[in-house]
Parts: sequence; structure tokens; C-alpha cells
Amino acid sequence: MNLGGFGLRRANRRRRKADEARFVIPQLDWRRLAGAAAALTLVAGLAWWLTDALDQPVRKIVVTGNFQRVAAVEVEQVLRNTLTGGFLSANLGELRSAIEAMTWVDRARLQRRWPDTLSVEVIEQQVAARWGDDSVVNTRGELFVSGLALMPAELPRLNGPEGSEALVAQRYLAIQERLGHQGLRLKTLTLDERGAWEMELTNGVLVRLGRNQVDQRTERFIRVASQVIAGRAAEVSHVDMRYSNGFSIGWRNGAGAAVVTQAEDPDTDA
Repeated sequence: MNLGGFGLRRANRRRRKADEARFVIPQLDWRRLAGAAAALTLVAGLAWWLTDALDQPVRKIVVTGNFQRVAAVEVEQVLRNTLTGGFLSANLGELRSAIEAMTWVDRARLQRRWPDTLSVEVIEQQVAARWGDDSVVNTRGELFVSGLALMPAELPRLNGPEGSEALVAQRYLAIQERLGHQGLRLKTLTLDERGAWEMELTNGVLVRLGRNQVDQRTERFIRVASQVIAGRAAEVSHVDMRYSNGFSIGWRNGAGAAVVTQAEDPDTDA
């Protein structure tokens, strides 16, 4: 008996059966699939109908904020000019960008209020000072408005090389906070091309700080020099803080400079 041939035939039959099993097409329940598709279509249709029914026109816009340089009516007008779609389809991101593009607006928050109202909260820019002749910087040191024809008269003036706006604004904020405790205010703060600092107070006194140890010199002026000239600001032309451990005072009456606790000559490059 040819057992080898018999075994080969059995192996071939098993291989054919395995191949047939791999290529069996599954039986689908087409009726169930059709029902599920119909249900999904119905849900989608109901969602579209509900959205369309609820997407009523925006009939009311409520604008809130602590307004000083922005008018609520201007914000509302920008919204109405930008608004497309209804209550649900209005693009809040697009509306927010349009408001924040307004000159004195820093941020805006928008919310929908059922059934037909848009609520807008406006946060104005916090102005720190003017920059040069026709620009202003905010409290983050960002130059956000240029080419102003009318400059707010109460703003101090900052000056410096291009790109130094943030540095000058941050120093101004730090100095003004300290000066305020002495009843003094800055009129100008200037950083020149050489990196030297100079400030003028609203009482007309010019304070020269130089390039080095500016924080220490500022602190020395506030703690010591400002006390020396207190009550005599009208007589003082300038205060020179560019000394290692002292300062000099220049008087308007031509009496010359009075040096206080002076140990070394000033370094005009300091």
C-alpha cells in the first residue's frame, strides 16, 4: 500500500479546505444595516433642523467694560459690521479679533446669552506712558499705538533707541512706584544711544543716572537725595547721581554744584 501517496492526498485536501475557509464571504445583515443608516440620517436631519430653528438673528448686543478711551457704541458698531450668521452660527473668534483690532482695546470676551443676545466684555489697554512724539506703550512695555494726533496730556514721556520700548517702560514703572511714596512723579525717562539713563521729574529737576548701577543710584536718589532737595525743588537744576557713594546738586541761581557725601569725581561715562 502506498501510504505516502495517501498522506499526500490528505494533506492536499486539508490545504484546500483551509484556503476555502479563508475566502468565505461573510454574510451581512443588510436589513439591520439599512435600519441603522436610516436612523443616523434621521438624527442628522433632526439636528440640522433643530440648529436651524434655534439659530435666530442676534437682536441684542450688551457691551460692558471700564471705558475711558473706548466708547461702547463703537464696539457695538464693529460687532454689527462684522457679525454674520445667527445666534448659534456667529463666529465668536472672528468677532473677538475685530474688537481687539480697535486702537485702545487690549482684550475682549464674548458669550452667547439665550435666546438672541451677545454679551461682550471689553478690557482696555493700560497705558503706561507716551513713547516719543506720537506713540504710546502699555504696562507690558508694548508699543501699541503710533501716529496719534492728540496725545493724552497726563502721560509721561519715554525715549530710547528703537526696540528698547519694553526695557524703558519696565524701568519707568519700577521707578514711578518708588517715587510715588515720596510724592514725586516722573515727567520723562530717557535711555540714550550710549546706554545712559536720565530722568526729569514733574517739579523740573533733572536726575542723571548714567549707565552703571542704575538701580542702586535710583534707590540712593529716592532715599537720600530727594530728602536733601525736598522743599527746594524750584532752586535745583539737576542732581547728578553718577558717583560711587554720593551725588552733586546743581542750583538754578548759579551758586554752583553742591557735592554731598562725595568720595570720588563723577565718571561721566558711568
